[in-house]
Amino acid sequence: MTDMPHHLSGELTEAGHRLVQRVYYEDTDFSGVVYHARYLHFLERGRTDYLRLLGVEQGSLVLEEDREGLVFVVHRMEIDFKAPARMDDILTILTSTEKAGGAKMILNQEIRRGEQLLIAARVIIAVINAQGRPRRLPEALATRFLARAQELTGVV
Repeated sequence: MTDMPHHLSGELTEAGHRLVQRVYYEDTDFSGVVYHARYLHFLERGRTDYLRLLGVEQGSLVLEEDREGLVFVVHRMEIDFKAPARMDDILTILTSTEKAGGAKMILNQEIRRGEQLLIAARVIIAVINAQGRPRRLPEALATRFLARAQELTGVV
């Protein structure tokens, strides 16, 4: 893992992960609101930093995990756009695990401005090997993700 201050990656919470980001001019369209495709960038940052703080370095997984490689790819994403964000807004990206096991993970994500929900997303992540074939999520990794979900729901 690189020597990067963890505060840049947000923080793990009892529910999952929390990342704070500012909306910049480059994120907006001509009307001054965040362009719809830019929300995918914010969501990706949330997922990536969630993995990073759980000790999962994606770059090394593709090269090392059982020599077969391990890659996470978005298989399906459902997004509800509730309200727009604007330039200079401070957004909070929340990520939590719904399911982790077999050859997929399901993550729930939200983008909020203060208490206001702007975006709700459900992301199905496929687990594949370096050759693009489905593979099972190793038990040790599934446990890292599920520990956060169990803390949230109280299910063991």
